Amino acid sequence: MNRTIQNLLQHYRIPLKEKFNGKPVFNTESSADRMETKRVFMGGVLETYEKLIGQMLKELPTPSPQTAGSSNEGLASAITAGPGTASDTRSEAGGDVRMDLNYILTKVQELKRHKYQEQDKLLQRLQALKHIQMDNFVIQSKALWELPRLYEEASSLPDDIRMQRRRRRRRRQARRDKTRPRA
Repeated sequence: MNRTIQNLLQHYRIPLKEKFNGKPVFNTESSADRMETKRVFMGGVLETYEKLIGQMLKELPTPSPQTAGSSNEGLASAITAGPGTASDTRSEAGGDVRMDLNYILTKVQELKRHKYQEQDKLLQRLQALKHIQMDNFVIQSKALWELPRLYEEASSLPDDIRMQRRRRRRRRQARRDKTRPRA
């Protein structure tokens, strides 16, 4: 594989200044774990909720400005109609739904901002992969140059994860053995 890549690099030759400009085609700062995968997924879910709630807010009818007479009429009809009636539901539908959606949106954004910043960055990096210029000669050459290192990292990643799990298991067993009373 390395020899094949070297042959291809002869065809996709670019100046060293462009090849080593500090901007790799594929940025590989990552740590992979099942929990990390779940966190990335949850970050994506929160982002989707953010968009969904934003869309729901856009679809709500805009509240009409209240005049002195209309606010009194609304108050009077709500008082006469009593809670749980159509008039009460109609008044809640506009303002309260908007308020509730804004509240939920704020909570989702706070959670995302405080707990899921790394995942958000990772999602952005994943989305950036879609926008790599496949027909750019410089990108093609740099991608070939980076392939051996990335291929090695990708092929050893499952082994690294297994090793981490074994180490954790050994540590847990060692802690259990220390805490057990000896007979």
